[in-house]
Amino acid sequence: MLARSRTVVAPPGWNRWLVPPAALSIHLAIGQVYAWSVFKPPLESALHLSGTASALPFQLAIVMLGLSAAFGGTLVERNGPRWAMCVSAVCFVSGFLVAALGAATGQYWLIVLGYGFIGGIGLGIGYISPVSTLIKWFPDRPGMATGIAIMGFGGGALIASPWSTQLLGALGADAAGIARTFLVMGLVYAVFMTLGVLLVRVPGADRQPPAASTAAAVEGARPLVTTARVSARNALRTPQFWCLWVVLCTNVTAGIGILEKAAPMISDFFARSSAPVSAAAAAGFVGMLSLANMLGRIVWSSASDLTGRKNVYRLYLGVGALMYLLIALAGDTSKPLFIGCAAVILSFYGGGFATVPAYLKDLFGTYQVGAIHGRLLTAWSTAGVLGPLIVNAVADAQKAAGHSGPDLYATSFFIMIGLLAVGFAANEAVRPVHPRHHEPPASGERPAAEPTPADPKGADQ
Repeated sequence: MLARSRTVVAPPGWNRWLVPPAALSIHLAIGQVYAWSVFKPPLESALHLSGTASALPFQLAIVMLGLSAAFGGTLVERNGPRWAMCVSAVCFVSGFLVAALGAATGQYWLIVLGYGFIGGIGLGIGYISPVSTLIKWFPDRPGMATGIAIMGFGGGALIASPWSTQLLGALGADAAGIARTFLVMGLVYAVFMTLGVLLVRVPGADRQPPAASTAAAVEGARPLVTTARVSARNALRTPQFWCLWVVLCTNVTAGIGILEKAAPMISDFFARSSAPVSAAAAAGFVGMLSLANMLGRIVWSSASDLTGRKNVYRLYLGVGALMYLLIALAGDTSKPLFIGCAAVILSFYGGGFATVPAYLKDLFGTYQVGAIHGRLLTAWSTAGVLGPLIVNAVADAQKAAGHSGPDLYATSFFIMIGLLAVGFAANEAVRPVHPRHHEPPASGERPAAEPTPADPKGADQ
């Protein structure tokens, strides 16, 4: 039933706008990972964990996301979106059930295994499952199409954060209550993700989307947009792939450092002020960041269809560094400034994820873009370790030294500024892929006309 040959091909006249909801049903579920910070205080209290230890399931989940996407990208291309979505649902839901068992028995390693390892595999396969399908349905607007789906991943915490808080309040914040919360969430997500498995369709071979020829003519005028085909194996041999790897890694590290510790961070940051932040307000902050993350994915990725991918990454990395600098210099003098800057950083974080599949499509073509995207997500795995590690380790060290308030995070913020500067330089180094990395044209096709790397407009597209 899940074989590619059994995947339903859309009949003539099928509305392509029915495909993004299928992707959203998967991404809204697996996007729950961004609400992990809501579970950190109860777990630390119930199982006597440090801040660094309580981040381990989240870190491992992000590591496994990148690794499973990298190793499973080719399988996703080969077996199709229905198979990928089903595997994602099974792994993600199983991760919750194993984590529930770990919380109920007080075995933290089971929470790490279930939520981090097994659930992380579901994250990776589910994350890339709709990407190549959406790009095939929307070749005229790839940034917008992937932004819609990946928006769900960023918005998952907007649902999961208040929902988790309510469940913990109703079922208890002790180990047994956490176990029951994991169980309920796993069962509900199982039903929700099944809808995507049943709804997804692939386009027929002769499918021609509206205005595709016009869009192709416009894109062909941009030096960094190719109509050639580059395999996943050859993509790894190009400097462009590794430049984008650095760009994604640094942008994700800067955002995920705030996201993983969002709830305790805002509480710690204003602990010395006259108006401390309550637990409910901290959970609201997590939801607000999720909203910024979600909106950034559709707004900035859609903007990249007009301005070019390179320009929009200049915005993510350059202005992102400025936002971190403002937070570090302002300290706890202004809550609105802190919240506003954090929201902008998270919108860039989400926008970076949503824009990168289209950036890859521009550079390498649509031939194996899903597999290339999967391999690039190893940058997310690296960032999933670096971001939380930097923020938690610095905060734990400062707390042990007797510091509090903004002093817990100032050093890590300046580290993030340096990383974003590295990413900015890597983005500036991106140029068109050399024709030697191209696959031979398919039968009946003419070789693609490629822009020359010396084109002075190349750095601006």
